[in-house]
Amino acid sequence: MSNIPAELAYTSEHEWVKDLKDDNTYRVGITDHAQDELGEVVFVDLPQVGDEVSAGSVVGEIESTKSVSDLFAPVSGEITEVNPELEDNPGAVNASPYEDGWLFTIRADSPEATKDLLDADQYQQQLD
Repeated sequence: MSNIPAELAYTSEHEWVKDLKDDNTYRVGITDHAQDELGEVVFVDLPQVGDEVSAGSVVGEIESTKSVSDLFAPVSGEITEVNPELEDNPGAVNASPYEDGWLFTIRADSPEATKDLLDADQYQQQLD
């Protein structure tokens, strides 16, 4: 069974979203379920800081020994940070998907940006 922290929001694309409580800023990563399905992550192509992205748009890729999958923007806004550790250590996504393996930070265009995302129970139901 996958680890699904209750304090996070989730997308149907198996990404998690953490409210950083700072000016509509959110940290984004892939879920424990996603990293398990992908297998060993060997490369992560992230968006650029300053990129303006729309909710649902493809913003990068994650490559594993099994496949290549798209990364999506969970909300519309501006990319404010990317995880520098992943360039040299993409396996952090597998080892610590909710902490060290985060992907990027985004400042949402709206304070209501996450209202349509899934909570932990809804995400678990999607997996069942």
